[in-house]
Amino acid sequence: MWRGWRDVLSRLGFASASLDAKLLTGHALGLSALELATRENEPADGAAAELVAKLLQRRMTGESVARIIGEREFYGLAFGLNGATLEPRPDTELLVDLALGALPAGGRLLDLGTGTGCIPIAILANQPDAHAVAVDLSGLALEAARANAERHDVAGRIGFLEGSWFEPLATSPSGRGEESTGLFDLIVSNPPYITSAVVETLAPEVKDFDPRLALDGGPDGLAPYRIIAAQAANWLKPGGWVLVEIGFDQGAAVSAVFLEAGFDDVAIHTDLNGLDRVVAAHHI
Repeated sequence: MWRGWRDVLSRLGFASASLDAKLLTGHALGLSALELATRENEPADGAAAELVAKLLQRRMTGESVARIIGEREFYGLAFGLNGATLEPRPDTELLVDLALGALPAGGRLLDLGTGTGCIPIAILANQPDAHAVAVDLSGLALEAARANAERHDVAGRIGFLEGSWFEPLATSPSGRGEESTGLFDLIVSNPPYITSAVVETLAPEVKDFDPRLALDGGPDGLAPYRIIAAQAANWLKPGGWVLVEIGFDQGAAVSAVFLEAGFDDVAIHTDLNGLDRVVAAHHI
C-alpha cells in the first residue's frame, strides 16, 4: 500500500516521498518499520486503508509527517506536539549539548519560550540532579510541555509558567523554585528569530502549519534577544550563562546585543554544518 502513496508523493515533488509514505502508513496501521516490510503484501481492511489515505492526503497539503503523527524525536526522546508548538529540530541539539556542559551539578536552569519543553526536558533527563523552570506565552504549548515532562519522568523537577519572557517569574512564587534567591545558573532559549517579512516567504510546511508566534522575531529578527539580554542578569547567579539559538546569519548581531548589555565571554558556536547556531554569553 505504501508504495502507491510513495509514487503519488514523488509525482508531487516530495523529496522524502518513500520515507513519508512508509512512516505514515506504518503509523496508520500500527506497524513498525520491520512489520511494514514483512507484511506489505497483506491486504488492509477498508477502515485502515481510509485512515492511510487521510494521513497521506494531509501530507499532500504540506503538513509535516511529525505534525500528522503528533510527535517528533529530539535528543533521543519523543516529544508530543500540538498546534502551539514548533517541531523540535536536530539543530537545537547543540544548545542542549552546550547546556549540559555549562550547568553545574545540582544546577537550576530557566528556559524561555519552551514550546514542547524539549530543551529543558532533554537537559533534565541527562542531568538527574538538575531543576528547571520553563516559560511560554501560550497555555496550549505548556499543556504539551507538561505532558512531555510526565512522559519522560522529569515532571517533579520542572515548573511551568505562562507569560511573556521573564514577566511571570516576578509574579509567581513557583518561579522562585526551592532557592530563596530565585536565581538561575543557566538561561536557555530558542526564541523566534525570523524577520517578520521573511516569515511569509517560508516553505508551506513551516508558514502554514508552525505557529507564527514561535517564528516571528520582529522587523530585524532580534527583538527577543534584546529582551533576554536586557533582563537576564537580574535572574542569573554571578558567573551564570545564557545560551540562545540563533539564525545562521545572526551570530555577529546577537553577540553585539549581549556585549552591549554587559555580558562577557560572548561566543558563537557552529553546528555540524558549520553554520552559526548558538550564542553563549557569560554573566560576570
